[in-house]
Amino acid sequence: MIELVGVSEQSWSDAAQQAVARASQTLRHITGLDVLHSTALVRDGKIAEYHVNLKVAFIVEPGEIQA
Repeated sequence: MIELVGVSEQSWSDAAQQAVARASQTLRHITGLDVLHSTALVRDGKIAEYHVNLKVAFIVEPGEIQA
């Protein structure tokens, strides 16, 4: 399991999707995620960025055992 931060100008859901999309570029076998908390950056009275902290679960492939 790894912990990530996703950022989006659209929504918290999109921020989570962005984080998973980025993680899937280097991780295989992602099985789920847990959103730890959501925050936002406000500018001029409007939400400018949505942030989510999440944990991503994935299956670790067995490594080669060297004797």
